Amino acid sequence: MIFPRLPDHQRGYAVVERDDGVVYRLYGSHMTGTRLPHDIRHLIVERELGITDGIFGAIAAGVVFTSMRHVGGRRPPHAADRSEALLRGWRDQGLRAEGIANFVESVAALDDPSPDQIRRLARTKLSVLPDPDSDVNAEAVAAAARAMQVEAARWARLRVGDELSYDWPRDPDAGRTFGVDAPRIVRSKSPYKRQKWRWTRARTT
Repeated sequence: MIFPRLPDHQRGYAVVERDDGVVYRLYGSHMTGTRLPHDIRHLIVERELGITDGIFGAIAAGVVFTSMRHVGGRRPPHAADRSEALLRGWRDQGLRAEGIANFVESVAALDDPSPDQIRRLARTKLSVLPDPDSDVNAEAVAAAARAMQVEAARWARLRVGDELSYDWPRDPDAGRTFGVDAPRIVRSKSPYKRQKWRWTRARTT
């Protein structure tokens, strides 16, 4: 993914190249400026917390959002049908990805937040999610927030014409597990209590 620094007050975008060589332009929902683009915030949170069924995991699996425009590479047969099929069951994952990104951004706005502060924020920010009863790993969330702060500082230093680029972690099972149980987001298997989410720090491979 390449995020160019455009002049202020323009609609930003990212150039996304999938592993199959197909290239899309992913348009953002906010105007450009010195603030970290919304899609980079999503990417950092999903990458750091190992969320493979969020926005960028969906794109890697074959989803083409309405904000995306094909700009290069040959699309595989039935690509539109695959995208539509994946999107039918993706609503809850999309809401969760948005809520988690907003939550981590709130943590990143704090100076050295304590685990208790992070958990209090989680109770407030994540209460609207489809599965709000979350067991939050405060250490992993704090690490994701620090990564977001680093990228925000990098973006703020860019001059018009510069860019930031990122690689999405390669996962051979991404297409198969999309929308089910994502690696490093572990659900309790106990049949006697409601399933809970807990986030663990994404491992470096």
